[in-house]
Amino acid sequence: MKLSVFNIKGEETGREVSLDEKVFGIEPNEHAVYLEVKQYLANQRQGTHKVKTRNEVSGSTKKIKKQKGTGTARAGSIKSPVFRGGGTVFGPSPRDYSFKLNKKVKKLAKKSALSSMAAEKQIKVLEDFNFEAPKTKDFTSMLSSLSVNDKKSLVILASYNDNVYLSSRNIKNTKVSTADELSTYDLVNADQLILVESSVDLIQKRLN
Repeated sequence: MKLSVFNIKGEETGREVSLDEKVFGIEPNEHAVYLEVKQYLANQRQGTHKVKTRNEVSGSTKKIKKQKGTGTARAGSIKSPVFRGGGTVFGPSPRDYSFKLNKKVKKLAKKSALSSMAAEKQIKVLEDFNFEAPKTKDFTSMLSSLSVNDKKSLVILASYNDNVYLSSRNIKNTKVSTADELSTYDLVNADQLILVESSVDLIQKRLN
């Protein structure tokens, strides 16, 4: 599969980039994509939720009334869950939500997401670029030139670029990442993938 290379003004440069069928042309595995997205979201959870049980709430441990002869149910502590202000039963406690996922499954998930985007023609290749200074206006102008300013866009650079990152930081529905940080969640969450020309080889080497 070949894609034309555009410049930041949205004009074709006359060059083409070949996309490896082993990365951008496989049969998508939806379950692998589901598993990696699930793992990504699980890893974002802090797991710090906590409630107090009956032995953690403050209050006296004195027996609040005699055992028999009151005509009501027996009660041993004001901290019992049946009373207002008592402990909580079966409430959440701190836990780790992360889980292990094999590297091969992660690779398959990324390939599947990229192949789906390639099949839907949601990928554009942009020649390498840089901004002299961080300017949101320049980045917005580039998105408009590529006709993707009204879509959720994911821009993949070959390596981190401070000026490009700072220029994009304020723009809604736009994310800038690098080939090393390529995430299945970001791919699934985007409507348009913009690959900087030098990042294509890095992605293909990493996933092959």
